[in-house]
Amino acid sequence: MSTITLPVKANEHPQMRALNVIKDLPAVADLIELCFSTTMDNDGQRYLSELRSASRDNRFLRWADRVSDTASVPLTGYVWEENKKIVGNASLIPFRDHGKRIHLIANVATHPDHRRRGIARLLTLQTIEYARERNTAALWLHVRDDNPGAIKLYEDLGFKEAARRTAWVAPPASTTPQADPEIQIVPRHKHFWLMQREWLQRLYPESLGWYHAWNFNPLQPGFWNWLYILFTDFNIRQWAAVRGDRLLAALTWMPHGGRTESLYAAIPAPERGDPLTARALTALLRRARRDLSGHSTLSLDFPAGEMIDAIEAAGFAPRRTLIWMRA
Repeated sequence: MSTITLPVKANEHPQMRALNVIKDLPAVADLIELCFSTTMDNDGQRYLSELRSASRDNRFLRWADRVSDTASVPLTGYVWEENKKIVGNASLIPFRDHGKRIHLIANVATHPDHRRRGIARLLTLQTIEYARERNTAALWLHVRDDNPGAIKLYEDLGFKEAARRTAWVAPPASTTPQADPEIQIVPRHKHFWLMQREWLQRLYPESLGWYHAWNFNPLQPGFWNWLYILFTDFNIRQWAAVRGDRLLAALTWMPHGGRTESLYAAIPAPERGDPLTARALTALLRRARRDLSGHSTLSLDFPAGEMIDAIEAAGFAPRRTLIWMRA
């Protein structure tokens, strides 16, 4: 993080102060909704609801008054206040990655009436200083790819793009998908696991696992995994697209109890893929939509720019593309 210069301190700008979790959460939630309501998805709406619920929970507030670095709700950050009204915010959320402390800068927002004054930059710089003073191992943020102003700000502050991912969504479908004569959809066989795992590791990299908590261990075949899934009632569905005895692609459904149900696709790298890979992915996604017709909206997180036509052909639409940046 030595490339970032920090010419700012909170006491140099009296409008900037540390977040007060006891009283600021409702105003911060209002500001986030004002700034991002036109692009906010279901996850964002749920996050706002959690913020507002936390602000009304006296037990949480008593606990939060004593704790600042051990929870995913933004207990740490800075706000910009003018005329006793919060018009700017930047949150800092702690995570752990293999025992190391890392921080995510989030909720960087400025009221529309107060933009182009450098407020977002000053707030972001102050969160960077806070994290640096606590010897963070890494500092991350994510930004929508359709927000060039924010991207330029973060690049100027020394952040570099580490990944770009698109969230795709589709409603379940009750109709039977049209069959592809060259591709067969079968249950995922245990013999496919090693190849499936290799493909999953490429598409869902460990470098972002601290945030997404991707855990594919339950997919590994074996008696003990089967017993664990049986007794925990952890429902998993897996499909494989094959041509003869050759695996073309695999798809897994692992529900998380939210408004969307997550799908995880496994395909080879483009330079190593079979020409049928795209058609196989389309067939798998269509099959999942049919087989999961009784569930809520399905979601697929995937590297941006990969298999766009194949995913759209299965009835999925892009919800957003996030650029993950690291200092």
